[in-house]
Amino acid sequence: MTERLSDTARKTVLGPLLDNGWELLGDRDAMRKTFKFKDFTEAFGWMTRAAMFAEKWDHHPEWSNTYNTVVVTLTTHDVDGLSALDAKLARKMDGL
Repeated sequence: MTERLSDTARKTVLGPLLDNGWELLGDRDAMRKTFKFKDFTEAFGWMTRAAMFAEKWDHHPEWSNTYNTVVVTLTTHDVDGLSALDAKLARKMDGL
């Protein structure tokens, strides 16, 4: 079963993501990042690749797309906060 990140795990796991542009939200235990692309096709292609991993890992982002911009919010609804799944998906999205 998935568990919410402990305080110790947050420092270790989230630190590199925060350094790479992810931000913690103040109103809930979640993180967000805005991805910018050359155009709509590039943005949508990235979303498609990310969606394949999200489906494979059964962990789906909250996201929106406007032309060349994709805004992603990650949280684990089952634990009402951030989990290792969020960090895993964030790292994959950064790598795509």
